[in-house]
Amino acid sequence: REAERVGFPLMIKAAHGGGGKGMRVVRAAAEFQAALESCQREARGAFGKDRVLLERYVERPRHIEIQIFGDHAGEVIHLNERECSAQRRYQKVIEESPSPFVTPELRAAMGAAAIQAGKAIDYANAGTVEFIVGPAGDFYFMEINTRLQVEHPVTEMVTGLDLVELQLQIAAGAKLADLVPVRPVPTRGHAIEVRLYAEDPEQGFLPGSGKLELLHLPQTDARVRIDSGVIEGDTVSVHYDPMIAKLIVHEADRGEALALLREALAQSVVVGPKSNIDFLERLSRHPAVVEASIDTGYLDRHLAEVMPAADDVPADVLAAICARALLDEEAAAAAAARTGTDPYTPWAIADGWRHGHPGKRLKHFLHRDTLIEVSVHGHDGNYTLDVGGQRLELRGARCNEDSVDFLIGQRATRLRVLALPGGYMAHNGERRWVLGLRHPFAFEASAASAGDVVRSPMPGRIVAVRVEP
Repeated sequence: REAERVGFPLMIKAAHGGGGKGMRVVRAAAEFQAALESCQREARGAFGKDRVLLERYVERPRHIEIQIFGDHAGEVIHLNERECSAQRRYQKVIEESPSPFVTPELRAAMGAAAIQAGKAIDYANAGTVEFIVGPAGDFYFMEINTRLQVEHPVTEMVTGLDLVELQLQIAAGAKLADLVPVRPVPTRGHAIEVRLYAEDPEQGFLPGSGKLELLHLPQTDARVRIDSGVIEGDTVSVHYDPMIAKLIVHEADRGEALALLREALAQSVVVGPKSNIDFLERLSRHPAVVEASIDTGYLDRHLAEVMPAADDVPADVLAAICARALLDEEAAAAAAARTGTDPYTPWAIADGWRHGHPGKRLKHFLHRDTLIEVSVHGHDGNYTLDVGGQRLELRGARCNEDSVDFLIGQRATRLRVLALPGGYMAHNGERRWVLGLRHPFAFEASAASAGDVVRSPMPGRIVAVRVEP
């Protein structure tokens, strides 16, 4: 009866939860009971309580939240808004401040409503008042999060305030009039945050786990901030959230902040569990994000547009990775010879030389599930590559820190190439390719030798068996 009173479409939402867990959209009465049971089961498992709320579902809304602070003297202020409309299954993906959608008039109205909500409960802490905003600017209260949000760094970046310090000072009895004397609170520039997760976007964003064999994040400065609780060598556990880090950037305007975000993501590498870095890179370039036209359901409706394409490896990318692998091999052979008794040994030249014919080396790379076989002639940065009958001429290849420079044909090329455990990653400034390096004479293990196979991609609990013997 309550569902009919609220009306469809409606949202079922866990009363004691968040983070997209325990939430379902129901568009018809016939779907309600199954969605309610599923939502309660998920809420019970995640939060220990299965109480849910029913509320009207606004089509294609924006998610705008207001950061508030209250003190023990009864004053409540707001520190402007954050927009979190880029979501996947109600889980925030991109957070930014200020919102490119919010007008000064809407900001004032939402800020006043957030302050009113805080005063109504004598709030004395950091809090976030979350609103759903319709396309015409009509806004509806969702909830108050009585804590600092994951995305609070974007507010810190644009206001210059330390929100954790403010919390502690208020708890110690300080007054907001002394801590934040300027009203309205001024902001500068634009800040954007993304969350780096151990998850597999190509498998429905399945949470990942395992050892972080390599974790490379950009250098931090006044414009780039990293919040992380793990380091290289740590293990992402199945028993907790798979977040690896938060990446926050700050620039003078939104366009520059997006450009800096792309640059920072290009410098980020995770080896071990699969991650969403490639997905975030594509998303940061998507027209809906660039034009700030995204709503909370956009990613779920257009997910295929930002998923990694199952395309071939471009010739210059394959050439760069192959050149890096060959140069690494030659450098290792030369280093081994220098430590031996004969510095002039021919074994120091790893060019595949054979008596009576030109030297040839084989390189096998694995791209997704596709094996790429490369036949190589030459050495010391000058190579002829044969890839499935296609001939590539490389001249003057050299490694320069984390990049490879070479001529392919008559065209000068530079790509970023990093050596990873078991392979290489190349980045052309817009996207990345990861190729595994495989020994050309490695044999395939028999499927029978693996014994029993566990097909479940992650641990879980069997909640129902809907078949009869």
